[in-house]
Amino acid sequence: MILAGDIGGTQTTLAVFAATGGPGGPGGPDGQRPGFVRDSAIVERYSSRDFASFDEILGDFYGRHRPRLVAACIGIAGPVRENRCTATNLPWTVEGAELARLTGLGEFRLLNDLEAVGYGIDTLEPQEILELQAGAPVPGAVGNRAVIAAGTGLGEAGLFWDGDVWRPFATEGGHADFAPKDELEIALLRFLQRDHERVSWERVLSGPGLADIYRFLLETQGGPDSEPPGLVEEMRAGEPAAVIAKYAARDRSATCVRAMELFARLYGAEAGNLALQMMATGGLYIGGGIAPKNLRYLQTGSFLEAFLAKGRMRPLLEAMPVRILLNTRTALLGAARCAAMSRESSATS
Repeated sequence: MILAGDIGGTQTTLAVFAATGGPGGPGGPDGQRPGFVRDSAIVERYSSRDFASFDEILGDFYGRHRPRLVAACIGIAGPVRENRCTATNLPWTVEGAELARLTGLGEFRLLNDLEAVGYGIDTLEPQEILELQAGAPVPGAVGNRAVIAAGTGLGEAGLFWDGDVWRPFATEGGHADFAPKDELEIALLRFLQRDHERVSWERVLSGPGLADIYRFLLETQGGPDSEPPGLVEEMRAGEPAAVIAKYAARDRSATCVRAMELFARLYGAEAGNLALQMMATGGLYIGGGIAPKNLRYLQTGSFLEAFLAKGRMRPLLEAMPVRILLNTRTALLGAARCAAMSRESSATS
């Protein structure tokens, strides 16, 4: 069996998949499938902050299922160096060598979570990808891809075609400086600087960032008396970003609607930045937990208009496909695919 995982600041997911004898390579132009049975997974979800370490979660999973593993790979939100990662939004350090020892494997691979999303793209079915912009890809050409994903934090990655497979590579672009473009966004920056010495894109494009955008708009354009009964209590009791999205979807709060609209515009702007940086003529892919739940705001004009609003580079961006990954397990599938590829590589080397 293949163990795959997705460690996020809010939730950690572990799964085991049946391994196959087929190729571990991706889909891509040649249509290969990964070396695991996608729909065979046994899946467990954990609240990340309920555990002192990932080792505790792995121990619980092993105690429940006792899998006989042939390969393993975990995607984690944070920079991975020498198969070791200190999580960005959790007080955890995860070491691949220690996990290999605990599981009895020769290798336990760690990936940045957006690398895992990159590996997962070609495991998806057509109905699991929503096209926002068809673009104008050149027939027969295989251009770079880019992936952006807002959730608990903001992740960014790129992919290049090496002649055989798509190769994802991690970045920490979500921690680059937030760049406001107009008076409203400058005012948002100043608002965020009250609480943060430095404001990165992740401070804006994330669940906590959406909550801060709402607070900013409430202070500057509304007021507590303008909000429907129960909203503030729900935000205090639950996840503020989810509450904002819910009230916006039902048109029950004008401030929530404006917050979602501004969030979508800023998301489009940074997606366009990433697409230019990666020269993503092979497509810009939007992952993470926020996008699939809020399609209304990404499918309207503000996201794409901000994506395209790059002056002389607009024609280049208009030619790039823009797609939303609807399957929220894309990172998990990508981790499984990476493990299958590593297994295949070890078997043939």
